[in-house]
Amino acid sequence: MKGPKGTTACLGIKRAGKAKLQTFNILRGDVPVKTIDAVYMATPTIGYIRINSFGDTTYAEFLAALAKLQTEGFENLIIDLRGNPGGYMETATKIVNDFLPKNSLIVYTKGRKSVRQEYRTDGRGAYQSMPLVVLVDETSASASEILAGAIQDNDRGMIVGRRSFGKGLVQVPIEFPDGSMLRLTTARYYTPSGRCVQKPYKPGQEEDYEADLILRAEHGEYYSADSIKTSGEQYRTRLGRIVYGGGGIVPDVFIPRDTTGITSYFREAYLSGMLYQFAYDFVDKNREKLSDCKTLEDLQNFLKYKRLVEQFAQFAAKNGLKRRNLMLARSRKLIESYVTATIVTDVLDDSEAAEYINQTDPAVLRAIGLLEAGEAFPKLPEKGKPGKKVANLFRVSQLLPQGRAAYAQTTGDAPSIYALCPRKVRFVKA
Repeated sequence: MKGPKGTTACLGIKRAGKAKLQTFNILRGDVPVKTIDAVYMATPTIGYIRINSFGDTTYAEFLAALAKLQTEGFENLIIDLRGNPGGYMETATKIVNDFLPKNSLIVYTKGRKSVRQEYRTDGRGAYQSMPLVVLVDETSASASEILAGAIQDNDRGMIVGRRSFGKGLVQVPIEFPDGSMLRLTTARYYTPSGRCVQKPYKPGQEEDYEADLILRAEHGEYYSADSIKTSGEQYRTRLGRIVYGGGGIVPDVFIPRDTTGITSYFREAYLSGMLYQFAYDFVDKNREKLSDCKTLEDLQNFLKYKRLVEQFAQFAAKNGLKRRNLMLARSRKLIESYVTATIVTDVLDDSEAAEYINQTDPAVLRAIGLLEAGEAFPKLPEKGKPGKKVANLFRVSQLLPQGRAAYAQTTGDAPSIYALCPRKVRFVKA
């Protein structure tokens, strides 16, 4: 398939259900890789954008997505960063710039021998007052965490989901003559409040570091907010809320994993690829009728009485997956969801598939609830314990008036002098 741009390649295609090989002449060219794969209106006033990575074209795609939602009348926004492993930091900072006022700190880097480098907003963002919710999970990393951390620390919107991955290293690539490469860590990323995004790693604990996501599952972090492990270091957002360091971004609103439909039957169906194969076979057999489905509503109405789960069970049994009625009943909704989403992607596109999945997605539904209730902007914390030391890199003068009041509650008196200590700020009376 590879070759000079503008030249042609002859492809032979064998389609399911057809014996004759079909040939096509394909013109070689640039293959666009979309980093935003879903844009739609979740409600008449709430727009939804899913970013799967941060690349060269992401910001342009983001502006186009906002323009599309603008024509449809959006007044609130959900940015979905779940499953986003990161990418270009500069792209993430450009997106944050659209939502924060002038001179707001987005992120800074600091190394052992390098000076602190700050990234701040220029004040030209067009959506500085729009209600915003950002979705993250344990696979949101790097640039995703920079975006989420900037929104959280500046109290610009709510973070919903589960603790993010915890990858915040600045690495410089060094190439060698044999083609190999060394990535040398030179600095770390820090959120505006001073939290290090990078999860801790120590000599002799490499296995624990690599198995971090597995360890989170073992101690229940995916299912209970009380099981989230942090370093214990507390930091203050600009408004005065407490946030925690120790790797990753801890969400403001925790959403546990839903494992109610997962059975060994479902796992085997998923891992073997049978769910997807059945969906593609279904589309091939019904392509002519499916071509009349122009919207998600049309497609859902067509599939409503097709008994997809029963058809799948018969298909799976023919392909070696023994029918287990109790497990099938428990996994019914999950199987139907996976199969339907695959069909929607094939017949329509990724945006409609995301819209279908999100109809029952707990994180998206919670985000919609927050926005509709007018609770997308963080509120002041409850009164803290007098004398408690709280780590923070915002100076008192940089805090909003409400934030200064929160500090007065925490320390027992309004601070007039602050003393910098290693990794902490301690307030003392004049």
